[in-house]
Amino acid sequence: MSDDDAVKAAERWREAAPDAVLLDGFHALKHALRFGAEVRCAITSDRAAVLELAEGLAADVTDRLGELVTEVPPETLRELLPRVHPTKVAALAARPGRGANTETMARLPRRAPIVVLDNPRNLGNVGAVVRLAAGFGATGVITTGDLDPWHPNAVRAGAGLHYATAVEHLPAEAFPPGPLYVLDPEGEDIRSVPLPDDALLVFGSERHGVSAELRGRATRLLSLPMRPQVSSYNLATSVAMTLFHWGGGDPEPVPAPGP
Repeated sequence: MSDDDAVKAAERWREAAPDAVLLDGFHALKHALRFGAEVRCAITSDRAAVLELAEGLAADVTDRLGELVTEVPPETLRELLPRVHPTKVAALAARPGRGANTETMARLPRRAPIVVLDNPRNLGNVGAVVRLAAGFGATGVITTGDLDPWHPNAVRAGAGLHYATAVEHLPAEAFPPGPLYVLDPEGEDIRSVPLPDDALLVFGSERHGVSAELRGRATRLLSLPMRPQVSSYNLATSVAMTLFHWGGGDPEPVPAPGP
């Protein structure tokens, strides 16, 4: 490690940090690279360990990591990060443009639904849903309300897979076209309703459910099967069940749409 390289990496980090997405840990950085993120700076306190981890878990990005990651002293890493991930690596990347994401979600015909989280309250749940959406090949994830779906806690929970699908915060009036299939306890049993590829699948907040506005706009209300006296499922579980139903139980996820 060159002291000069470490100093320059810390300077680049401080310059990029205000407008960048924090990729906290190896898996977030790995996925971001796989799905085309523009990584501006990557730092670690143990470069050899990061590259060894890459060789074992993600050989496809090892060379790129070798080009990007600069080793800095442990105290510098602690100074630059709100907390140090156990893998001792972090990066900063550009956030995808809002226009590109909204264009992707508006493009018809769609090959996979869009997941809408109406006023979610937990950033970890948002990230878990993004991870599910990426795995199932959903076209995108929209959130309403006051949480930023690109908050570092959401990106951490999503393991950097925000770059594998279109993720945006949008008001209801800016939703892309498509029928609204709203998950609601009073809806039809989802098992009897095929879900079209162009659907917007709407899920309410963890505590209050779907807003009256979106419930009133619903093309159909759907409910998930649930044993009596069980009050609810976790938000990510509900999304997983719904996407699995959409896919017909097919173990091969539909690829995410290209640009």
